This record gives sequence, structure tokens and C-alpha cells, in this order.
Amino acid sequence: MEDLKLRKKNLLMFPLGTVGRDMVYCLVTNFLLTYIMFTKGLTNAQLAAVTAIMVAARVFDALNDPVMGNIIESTRTKWGKFKPWLVSGILLTSLVVGVVFNSKLQGWSFIVLFAIFYFSYSIAYTMHDISYWGMIPALSSDAAARDQFTSRATLFAGIGGTLASILIPMLTTGAYALGGSATVAYGIIAVAIGILSPLFMCFTVFGVRERREETKEKAPSVGLKNIMKTFTGNDQLLWISLIFLIQQIGNGIVVGGIGSTYIYFDFGYSGGLYSIFTTIGMAATAFLMIFYPTISKRIHRKQLMNRMMMISGVGYALMLLSGLFVSSSAIRFAGVVIGYMLSNFGQYCFYLIMMISIINTVEYNEYKNGTRDEAMIASVRPFITKMGSALIVVITSVSYMIFGVTNYTNQISDFERAASGGAITEAEKLSAIERVISGVQRGQTIGLLIFMTVVPCAFMLASHLLYQKKYKLDEEEYERICTEIAVRKKAV
Repeated sequence: MEDLKLRKKNLLMFPLGTVGRDMVYCLVTNFLLTYIMFTKGLTNAQLAAVTAIMVAARVFDALNDPVMGNIIESTRTKWGKFKPWLVSGILLTSLVVGVVFNSKLQGWSFIVLFAIFYFSYSIAYTMHDISYWGMIPALSSDAAARDQFTSRATLFAGIGGTLASILIPMLTTGAYALGGSATVAYGIIAVAIGILSPLFMCFTVFGVRERREETKEKAPSVGLKNIMKTFTGNDQLLWISLIFLIQQIGNGIVVGGIGSTYIYFDFGYSGGLYSIFTTIGMAATAFLMIFYPTISKRIHRKQLMNRMMMISGVGYALMLLSGLFVSSSAIRFAGVVIGYMLSNFGQYCFYLIMMISIINTVEYNEYKNGTRDEAMIASVRPFITKMGSALIVVITSVSYMIFGVTNYTNQISDFERAASGGAITEAEKLSAIERVISGVQRGQTIGLLIFMTVVPCAFMLASHLLYQKKYKLDEEEYERICTEIAVRKKAV
């Protein structure tokens, strides 16, 4: 009875903690490059430098994430091993995000600040991200309960990310920009989110109680040897890491910058349009956030992936065909939006399946190697997500260079800065930006459209095929492993 009561409380308090975290994540991952492109005048060399910094920071995380997981695994405090890192990480993240989005620097001076920011952000976000998701295996080893914690946490993460996706473009771009310009608006939003994220984290820090069997054991040492042992000794973790990376690249291309730039170039410089695009596009995922635990009881993961691949394929095709062949702007926009909703529905289901598949390798690790290594295995998800986001930046920057996007965004950023300094009125700014966008060539918008439909679909298909062939921990095998572990413990 007490366990059931505790589980119900944890099911409420644990997911609430991630709402603010995912607002921060959405701001940085989905809008940082847009913020830079539309408020900072960049040469191709400076854009290349931004791309290189992002990639270098993510490579740095190749060591930082599992090391952080190892450190968390070795933490022994009266508050547990996760909560101290949740608190320190979220506070530091809010600080560094607030600084970079309120910077007035331009050119190479901004690039230097950006390098400092991005490496600091990588460390700070890793501290609380690995701690947060690492708690799930410590909350329950029951498969059904774990599905509940995972889907509930992703539901609230989706709420935070969706709210940010709706409000950020609406309040930074076009007629409703806070302070009359994107430059001012992004700074205000960064401060607001930086305050909200620690407040939401209080729900998890003060309201969740995890199992603490590890306090009875000697803390493992922190070292590269332990990290390598965990990963090289777990073949299913290695495979799902590769599969998840491929899926994350495909999943994030649209919202990584290409989607907003395409919408502004093809349909007008209005944050409201992009908010509609993302809101409707993500609406269908709410169904999965709520009902995934029920669906997972009826349909096995690999069968579910087959169906979702078909739905996403239809969605990407609808986006592409609408953008290529529909002349009416309103109908073309509707086709692109509905297509994105279908494609995102399938992609989000893939994401949930990947999340659970990574977590389930904890028991596989215990079965093979005798240790759970929850925090180190949990470090795989944020590491892969960050690596994926870095590669998305590369793809986005390459597409911008190929199609001459900076020729237009540099002009737009000049008008945004002029409006923020009071040199021109907001009406004059919007009129000037409209003239800039009217000069974008049809071939350039089509190129962006191809990058946000064909490329993501190809990545999704590759991840699907690899999962079907290489990931062995299906529902029956996982249950068999858990039963075997229970028998071993009982014998001891």
C-alpha cells in the first residue's frame, strides 16, 4: 500500500520537474541558431565558426556525459545521488543561458562569448539532465511502471517544449515581438525561462523519493576504465546508441532552424505562422504522451514502429508535394503543416521507444555484468541527443551556405538591431524585412524544403531498419531477464 502511494506521488512530482528544463532545451536547441542568424550579422566564416564550436562542444560531451554519469553513480549524500546535481546543474544552466541571449556583442567578439557559453552550457545541462533521467530506473524496475514514468515525463517535457515552441517565435518574430525587436525579445524570454526552470525542478527535488539501495554499497570509483567497461560490455546499449543517434538527427532537422527559415521565406516573416506550424505539428504527439503506456501493452514495439514509419512517410511526402506543386499559399501552408503533424507523430513514437529501449539496457547490464550502472547508462540519452543536435547544426549550416540564406538573414538582422536601438520604427522594420524576403528565389525555398523532408525521412528509415535487426531486448526477452535477475537475488 505504501509503495503504491509513493509511486502515485512520484508519478506526479517527477514529471513536473522537467517542464522548465525542456523550455530551456527548446530555446537553445531549436532557436539558438535562429537567434544568431536573425540578430547577429554573420559572415560565412563566422557561421562556420559557430558550427565548429557546436560540434566541438558536442565532441567534448562524448567524455563529459559518461564521466558525469560515473560521478553521479559515485555520489553518496543524505539527499541521494541525483538531487545535488539536479539543483546545481539547473541553476548554472539558467545563468549561462541568460547571459548569452542578452549579449549586445557582434561579430568575432560574440563568437568568443558564444564559445565560452556553449561549453559552459554543455557542462551545466549535462549535470541535471543525466541526473533527471537517471532517476527513472531508481524509481521502479517494474516494466509497466517504468513505461508510466517514461511516458509521463516525456508528456510534461513535451508540454514545456511545446509551450516554448509556440511562444518563442510568436514573441520574437514579426509584429508581436517583445520590445519591438527580436534582439530585445530573446533576452526577456531567456531570463523568464531561466527563472521558471529552477522553480519547476523544485517539484522533483522536494517531492520525489527514489530507492537508495546504493547507499548500502561501496561507491564505485570515478574513472575511464569503469565507463568503458559499462559501454563495451553491453552490446545492446551500443546498438541502441547508434540507432537513437540516427533517429535524433532525422527528428530534429525541421525544428533545428531549417523549418523556421523555410516558413519565413515562403509564407512571411511572422512568428505566428511558425507557432501554428509547430503547435499543430506537435498536437498529435499529445495522444502518444498520454496513451503510450496503454498502446505498449497491446502492440509490441517493433510492430508499432512499422506502423509509425508508414505514417511518417506519408507525412513527409505530403509536406514535399504541397511545397512543390500547390500554388495557393494558404493551401500549401495547410499541406505542409498537416504533413509535419503526421511525420512528427511517427517520429515522437520512435523517440519514446528509443527512450525505453535505452533504460531497459540497465537490467541487461545487471544480467550480464552484475551491476546496474543506472546513471552511466542514463548518460547515453543526453549524450546522443546533444551529438544529434550538433550534427543537425552542421546539416542546417551547410544548407544555409548552399542556398545563400545568410544573404537575407544578415539584412534582416541589420533591421532588427536598428529597431532595438530606436533608429527605425517597428513598422518600418517589418516593411523593410518584407522587401528582403520578397527577393528570396523559389529555388532557395525548395532547397530548404527538400532538406526538411527527404533527409529526415531517410534518417528515420535507417534507424527503423537497424532497430528491427539489431535490438534484441523485446518485451519477452526483457521479462525473461528480469525474472532471471530476481531468481539470482533470491538465491543469494
